[in-house]
Amino acid sequence: MKKVSFFFFVLLLGVAFNGISQTTTLADFFAGKWEITVTGTPNGDAKFVTDLTRKDGKLTGELKDPTGKMTEAIPIEKIEEEANKITIYFSAQGYDVNIALEKATDDDLKGSLLGMFDATAKRVKE
Repeated sequence: MKKVSFFFFVLLLGVAFNGISQTTTLADFFAGKWEITVTGTPNGDAKFVTDLTRKDGKLTGELKDPTGKMTEAIPIEKIEEEANKITIYFSAQGYDVNIALEKATDDDLKGSLLGMFDATAKRVKE
């Protein structure tokens, strides 16, 4: 009986540690520099660059115009994280906006802006 209990204890410990290590790896996937492209908006295609960093366990950052036409960065208000998906919330021109992006490959994300306009993101490697 003791051998069976010990076996289940070791098995439970292994499952717990495996779950913790996977969560850390997935959480770190979205951290880093990304170029986000939104296509088909009424004002044409839009591009942003963001460098997502983890502070106090949460992703944070700001959106910048890679062309330099827009000099002020747009602060990201909140980022919701799931296993293979993030949703970035920010305000633009007085509107609350969100971009939902899912992992497509190790360096690519795909999704939408406000659920209406196609959005993609590509990891920027330096």
